[in-house]
Amino acid sequence: MKKLIYIIPLSAFVISCESRTYEEISDNTPITQQVKFTADVKPIIDANCISCHSANGPAAYQPFTDYNQVKNKIDGILDRIQRANGDLGKMPQGGSLSQSQINIFIKWKADGLIEN
Repeated sequence: MKKLIYIIPLSAFVISCESRTYEEISDNTPITQQVKFTADVKPIIDANCISCHSANGPAAYQPFTDYNQVKNKIDGILDRIQRANGDLGKMPQGGSLSQSQINIFIKWKADGLIEN
């Protein structure tokens, strides 16, 4: 009987543990406002991409330091940031943007790649 007292709460605890992945529980709320480069996209790039994609970074051959550079590479950026974790081409290297950040890039393209 004493074993049952320990087994029941332990079983309830194990069953209640969250098993969804980060991607499944991250904010995936649809974006309703128009997305613009300077206000919405550039802060994400500055925080996650510029360390490599700048004039002195390891990916200097493909800089993302201004609007035209990012606009002209949007299809490649979308491809890379949406790849599965573990894919060698996944960007940013060693990490991942949140789904809400990825959605900003997607919506920016859908809105016509507006600068300001």
